[in-house]
Amino acid sequence: MLQDVLTAVIAAGCAGLVYLAAAARVVKQYERGVVLRLGRFAGDPRPPGFTMIVPFVDRLYKVNMQIVTLPIPAQEGITRDNVTVRVDAVVYFKVVDPANAVIQVEDYRFAVSQMAQTSLRSIIGKSDLDDLLSNREKLNQGLELMIDSPAIGWGVQIDRVEIKDVSLPDTMKRSMARQAEADRERRARIINADAELQASKKLAEAAQQMADTPAALQLRLLQTVTAVATEKNSTLVLPFPVELLRFLERAAQQQPPGQAPAPAPPPPSGTPKPLGNGTAPVPDTSGAPLDTASGTPGTASVTPVRAAADAFSPSEAEP
Repeated sequence: MLQDVLTAVIAAGCAGLVYLAAAARVVKQYERGVVLRLGRFAGDPRPPGFTMIVPFVDRLYKVNMQIVTLPIPAQEGITRDNVTVRVDAVVYFKVVDPANAVIQVEDYRFAVSQMAQTSLRSIIGKSDLDDLLSNREKLNQGLELMIDSPAIGWGVQIDRVEIKDVSLPDTMKRSMARQAEADRERRARIINADAELQASKKLAEAAQQMADTPAALQLRLLQTVTAVATEKNSTLVLPFPVELLRFLERAAQQQPPGQAPAPAPPPPSGTPKPLGNGTAPVPDTSGAPLDTASGTPGTASVTPVRAAADAFSPSEAEP
């Protein structure tokens, strides 16, 4: 009799242990437990820690409350300005209502993924290429609103949406590179033209200043010579300014009377030259004959000179 009672107690203990093992559950800190009793939601979600359920009656679903990083596959679409692009993004979301995440939607991860892909294709079709490349912050906010609207009923909150990459065709990349190069060339030419304009204004002011002070031009010339002379392997061609000649001319006109006189000018081309034997002078045949009375060119003084020369010639002196 005692043996039968002991066997029954042992059997009951084993059954209790089996029941306890089947009913005991552990919910982690980042999870919440949703219990469905006979298919119906039973009370509030179970908090983290040790909890008990009714075996074969209750079913416990553990819902992760952490922020989930969900990559969106690259979606190909045509922008509003008819450019084919491939855009991929990433979605950060978390479950805020575990009961709705289990009851309202079959698989909230798959639902959020499909909704994100659809919203991304819609954003591509509504945007221009320039917006996709430069105005991503605004597109991210619009994409977040499009995904978050239906996700609220699923107990899911969209934390952040980011567009990762925008892939363009090779032909479009080359076209954009040429456009950027042309734009930079245009800006470089504008800057160069502006510099030339400013330089011309400064040169005009410098020219006006040098015109008012001629000595400044000489100083500038000497400065240029000094700058060129530093390179010893170059040939320097120095222009002679007209202003320097004018300066010397004014200096000659203002010469004091006590200085030495200027050298006499050379004789005119019509001055008589002596003969080879030294007997009598004859006029220079290269120029016009001179008039002995007035000193002006003429023909009246040629005959007496030639007659005197014939008188002293050796041919007529013989007997």
